[in-house]
Amino acid sequence: MPSDVTEASEGVDEAENVRYEETEEDDNVSPTDLSEMLKEGTKESHDRAENTQFVKDFLKGRIKKELFKLATVALYYTYSALEEEMDCNKDHPAFAPLYFPLELHRKEALAKDMEYFYGENWKEKIQCSEATRCYVDRIHYIGQYEPELLVAHAYTRYMGDLSGGQILKKVAQRALKLPSTGEGIQFYVFDNISNAQQFKQFYRARINALDLDKKAKERIVEEANKAFEFNMQVFDELDKIGALLTEEAQDGGLPVHDGKGDLRKCPYYATKLGKGDPGCPYHIGMAMLKQPTMQFVLAACIALAAGIATWYVMDGH
Repeated sequence: MPSDVTEASEGVDEAENVRYEETEEDDNVSPTDLSEMLKEGTKESHDRAENTQFVKDFLKGRIKKELFKLATVALYYTYSALEEEMDCNKDHPAFAPLYFPLELHRKEALAKDMEYFYGENWKEKIQCSEATRCYVDRIHYIGQYEPELLVAHAYTRYMGDLSGGQILKKVAQRALKLPSTGEGIQFYVFDNISNAQQFKQFYRARINALDLDKKAKERIVEEANKAFEFNMQVFDELDKIGALLTEEAQDGGLPVHDGKGDLRKCPYYATKLGKGDPGCPYHIGMAMLKQPTMQFVLAACIALAAGIATWYVMDGH
């Protein structure tokens, strides 16, 4: 692989000239190569993540726009933390060979998606959920104290984005009827990577070339499994929110709670309530009116009021 790849990554004008053809082929990998250890060592976690309800529904096109927006918010906070720590450790020998900000970094793309979904003042309208906060805290911790473990999170995130993420892009665009010009799915667009497959091969070769002993490699594989766990916790959190959303979730506002389950157990609402924000009374009232019991009570009240009014008129008052 040419040594000028990193230099090209640091210059916008040269980004399009980066080539990956000279990377080693998958046939040449060894079981002791870190990329192979990561692939084999995270298979179970990968399968579990793919089989979470959120991902299965997503792949089938059953994704509510409000949930997709909240998932994008979680990604924004995750990549902001990851790329902040990568920037801080770009010269660390255990991570420097994997530093490709122009090709890989997603924060700027996610900011565009945020503006599309939430408007110009999007930063004032989003917040980091509890599950995402745990993920972010872990990234900041290892960035400060165990920077070699950033390899695990970079591998898990970016390699996934260049693989299955491209399928999710098409599903989201079709299911949510997003513009064909790419608004709302910029996260999945890698403008500075002309061939995803070749770049992934090149990136794996760089991972394998890291000067790490067996123990360090095993710790990175362990951390990669933790990364999958953090992602699954975010998915589970989104599932809980999704269970409390109606199909008519208000775009750009609070999700409408459908009256099922305990409102306080919803991660999204719990954060709001913790800040003294009870939610929109109109949304809460409308959700209550959708319940059969409340509809019966309301109908009975209306009937009673009508009876009283009729009696009042007939009595000559």
